[in-house]
Amino acid sequence: MAGILLRLGFQIILLSCSICAFALAANITRSPSCPAECSGNNVSIPYPYGIGDGCYISKWFEIVCNETDTFNGKSRIPVIRRFNLEVLEILLDNGQVRVNYPVFTSCTNDPTTTFKEELAGSPFVFSSSGNSFVSMGCNNAASIWSNDGKVSIGAVCQSACDHKTISSRNGKSCQDIDCCQTTIPKDIQSFTARIEPRSDYSEKVVGECRYAFLVQRQWFENNFEMPNPNISFPVVLDWVIDSTTKSLLPVDPNHSPPSSCASGGYSSFDWSFTYISRCRCDRGFHGNPYVLEGCQGISLGLVVILIGGWLSYKAVNKRKLIKQKEKFFKRNGGLLLQQQLSSNEINVQTTKLFDSKELEKATDRFNVNRMLGQGGQGTVYKGMLSDGSIVAIKRSKIIDERQLEQFINEVVILSQINHRNVVKLLGCCLETEVPLLVYEFIPNGTLSQYLNNQNKEFPPTWDMRLQIAADVAEALFYLHSAASSPIYHRDIKSTNILLDEKYRVKVADFGTSRSVAIDQTHLTTQVQGTFGYLDPEYFQTSQYTEKSDVYSFGVVLVELLTGQKAISSLRTESTKGLASYFIRSMEENNLFDILDDRVLKEGENEVFVVANLAKRCLNLSGKKRPTMKEVSMELVAVQTSRKGASNLDQEKYEEGDYVRTEMYGQWAGSTSTTLTSCVDSSDQHLLPISS
Repeated sequence: MAGILLRLGFQIILLSCSICAFALAANITRSPSCPAECSGNNVSIPYPYGIGDGCYISKWFEIVCNETDTFNGKSRIPVIRRFNLEVLEILLDNGQVRVNYPVFTSCTNDPTTTFKEELAGSPFVFSSSGNSFVSMGCNNAASIWSNDGKVSIGAVCQSACDHKTISSRNGKSCQDIDCCQTTIPKDIQSFTARIEPRSDYSEKVVGECRYAFLVQRQWFENNFEMPNPNISFPVVLDWVIDSTTKSLLPVDPNHSPPSSCASGGYSSFDWSFTYISRCRCDRGFHGNPYVLEGCQGISLGLVVILIGGWLSYKAVNKRKLIKQKEKFFKRNGGLLLQQQLSSNEINVQTTKLFDSKELEKATDRFNVNRMLGQGGQGTVYKGMLSDGSIVAIKRSKIIDERQLEQFINEVVILSQINHRNVVKLLGCCLETEVPLLVYEFIPNGTLSQYLNNQNKEFPPTWDMRLQIAADVAEALFYLHSAASSPIYHRDIKSTNILLDEKYRVKVADFGTSRSVAIDQTHLTTQVQGTFGYLDPEYFQTSQYTEKSDVYSFGVVLVELLTGQKAISSLRTESTKGLASYFIRSMEENNLFDILDDRVLKEGENEVFVVANLAKRCLNLSGKKRPTMKEVSMELVAVQTSRKGASNLDQEKYEEGDYVRTEMYGQWAGSTSTTLTSCVDSSDQHLLPISS
């Protein structure tokens, strides 16, 4: 016991020394009495940069802390005030600063030009050695040139077209089709960027965007990914101290041991005044050369104390982290998941466990720029794993017993499903503060984004709408007839229907789904669902059946026919719900008045067949609604009459990722192996479930 206390006391002493030493090092890297960082942000702000009056050398180096939304609430980020660019890192020794810089986007076939002049007249330039100019997108010719005639002309980057989306390549490198990377001219401050179709390519590309952007070369090569119109990438800026402000430095700019500053400037500019390129601490000294006595020597004894204290701190922190993972595992339902799987004797596929560090890196620490969407159960982020594959990571927003049960339920449900029209669960993680689910990434968003005129550049055709309806119906038929325990989705709606790179359906969001015995209903104590899609019979009786999913599908079918929202305040009170509005229009023979223009133009007699099918799905009596098997058969019959059976068969089975033993026969039992827990195996917290 005494030995343990002695070791603990020694570790505390070393840790205290370590803290003091690091505090000393921190104090010499910034101007006294000035904030070292924005509150809650770990980006260090050393002099000559500064936060607040008197803390920076000139107006160009003023930092302000702007409030922004992040995955865990409000946060304050450092921003260079004159440029309104977020600071990621300030590198004193290199005379550089890393900032977030926006992507240039064009989603049309017309040329798009962007002028950027925020650095004009400043002591900052875009680093030619640290940055690249990248063009991405099918049939894209992007160019960049300086607006200052004294700087070299510019750069052009053309990306070819292979009729596939960039995301299908899993973003492993830029040495491929649809991506071009090149160097940028030297000493650029203001420039013009232009995106246009390649002159040697006459075919127009529909439904895809083209991108051009500056990006830190090293970061991009390690974090290659498909951009989107709202994203920003790290860019390196070179900076210097000009002769008009060098007198404000508290050190002698010529030589003030143990620091020194080298005179120089930007070679491409013919300016009459010279610049101080950068200051450095002399060899053997460390700190901030721009601050008086900022460069300090480190003694051997202090080094030993620092190393010992740091090692002790790491050991204590590691034990604390292990205990924290155990705590999160229990709180996030690891035991509940084990209990549900074992008690229900469910055979499931193997689900990969993910380390929390890997998912943090994949999402850039759950950066708000990676956010794909938010829902009642959590927030979904886009991420790239270490093998280059793109994934969607669902992170719970609030931890309470009800949401925890939904999270565990989604793991159990999705682990039983193996169907090409259902989003695939790749794994989960329970060792973090909030539980995480990892899915395959579906690049083209939700069905709702393509209806209601939300995406005017790529409205779905009638054939696409038929295919989407058939895919959703087939997925629900599979769920309802799966093995001995049918699965009721319970929240079918257009925002839960995702579209892949070929605009084929992936049904998602199984948080409220239930697996029940055949010929049983699910009695609930609380009605759950989305207004506009909710089965009226379920709302009155609290009994959810497979016909409740049929009703929700009927609403989606009407959305495909009309292009209108399930609930709209633009309609009258009695027709605010799309289902009742559609039924009334059919009963009054006004169907043509509410159909989408494209459906009217491209659809033929089969539009009436689909409309009548939707009406039957929306019958107020669940017993009078068709089953999803019948719905699926009728939709395939419509497609067959429109395209011909042979063409349809070839299209529906070209991927060959699942096989039916007979057309619309009972599905065979699902595959089964073992589901392990989502905790690092090194911590010995596995969930062995017998298969």
